[in-house]
This record gives sequence, C-alpha cells and structure tokens, in this order.
Amino acid sequence: MKRIFGAKNNKEPPPSIQDASDRINKRGESVEDKVKRLDVELCKYKEQIKRTRPGPAQEAIKARAMRVLKQKKMYEGQRDMLYNQTFNLDQVSFAAEGLKDAEQTMTALKSANKELKGMMKTVKIQDIDNLQDEMMDLMDVSSEIQETLGRSYNVPDDIDDEELMGELEGLEADMGNETEADGVPSYLQPDKEPDLEDELNLPPAPNGQPGRVQAEDEWGLPAVPHASLRG
Repeated sequence: MKRIFGAKNNKEPPPSIQDASDRINKRGESVEDKVKRLDVELCKYKEQIKRTRPGPAQEAIKARAMRVLKQKKMYEGQRDMLYNQTFNLDQVSFAAEGLKDAEQTMTALKSANKELKGMMKTVKIQDIDNLQDEMMDLMDVSSEIQETLGRSYNVPDDIDDEELMGELEGLEADMGNETEADGVPSYLQPDKEPDLEDELNLPPAPNGQPGRVQAEDEWGLPAVPHASLRG
C-alpha cells in the first residue's frame, strides 16, 4: 500500500516568530564577530603602512588592507540586513501579542457580561426599594421604642414649661447675685468656724487701767469698794 499511495510526509511545524528571531540574531552575532576580527586586521595593516617606506612593499600592504576593508563593508551590510529582519520580526511579534491580549480581554468581557445578566435577573430594583422602605419603618419603630423606654416616671405630665423656665431664670438670677457679692457662689464657699464668744454670751472683760491690780476678797472675788463715811 505504501508503494502504491506512498507514505505520508511528516512535515515539521512552521517556525514561530520567536524561533526565527533567535536564529537571525545568532547569524547577526556571527557576522558581528567577523567584522571585529577584520577591524583588528585593519589596525595591523595601518601600523605596517606607517612603518614602511613608500614603495612596492607599502603598496602591497595597502592592497591587502583594501581587500580586508571590502570584506568588512560586505559583512557590515549583511549585519545591518539581519538586524532589520530582526526588527521586523519583533514588530510582528508585538502585534501578535497585542491581538492575543485583545482576544483574552474580549473573552473575559463576554464572560463577565453573561454573569452580570444572570445576576440582574435575580436582583430587581423594586425589591431593593421595598427593602429600603422596610428598613426605614424598622428604624422609626426602633426610635419610638427607645424614646418610650427613656421616659422618666417621676415627672408629672401637667408641668407647665413656662413655669419651669421662670424658676430657671430666678435660679440663675440668685446665683448671679451671690457670685457678684462674694466672687464665689454660697454653695461653693467653705463653712465658717463658729464664734465661741457669741455662743457663750460672756460679759465683756472689765476695762481696768494697765498696771493696777484689783483687790480680791477672801473667796477670790473682786472686792466691793466701801462707801466713804464722810458726809
């Protein structure tokens, strides 16, 4: 059967852009090395021409130098051509990578769009509005509950606000008078020490002349002065 129809040719896959770029770069490096060797050889010929006197020997050296210079120009042309090919391949590779990135981006966007559409089917604007209304009602009920629990049981309901304001103004006036008189309100002033003399109500001490001792009787009491017998 193989003789009749022939065997299938196993064709190699075409090289990728990266493979072609790597191969051309290797060729460019090889040509660059040849150009460097020719530069070294030209430098030697230049030195020889400087040391040689004009004549047939110098002309022979110049001829060899011209041949090496031609080879160098040829290799430089090949090197530039290879570098141009590498540049073109890099541009194509960059464009191909950009297209791959764009394709992946489009695939991701399509998948996200499909997921969003499925989610939007389950989430409705009306349901969200109803939920917000219910939450507002619950918050109002909670506020009412807190206000009810915070009421004071000792405050009667029939207290007039105007009477309270009048008492508050009178209290502020009293506090202002006390502050202006002493500089400190009475409830902030320290307690005064009691006066023992006022509490005991003792008679005032006698006003005797200094240096004069009053006579005392036998019981230690002040002696009563006797009336004069002279008429």
